[in-house]
Amino acid sequence: MALIDNEKDARRLARAIASELSLYNEEKVLAGIEQDNLFLVMADEIEEGRVHYKSRVCVAFQEGNFYERALVDVLVRLNAHVPSKLW
Repeated sequence: MALIDNEKDARRLARAIASELSLYNEEKVLAGIEQDNLFLVMADEIEEGRVHYKSRVCVAFQEGNFYERALVDVLVRLNAHVPSKLW
């Protein structure tokens, strides 16, 4: 399989991985937001997603922060309605 070598597709992959993390770990995500330790309780899943992302994109997009931005957009921003100490 060829590596992704354009920004649009790299961003799309990052968001897809983040969406899967959210979908398959909904209870952990909600609890992590409520307890203000989301990235700690999801550390293993996030790292597994990062490894997958890096295995699919060319080096130029491994160095960027597309994956991290997708995590914030999908795991945090889309769950802004959940009560948290953060907000």
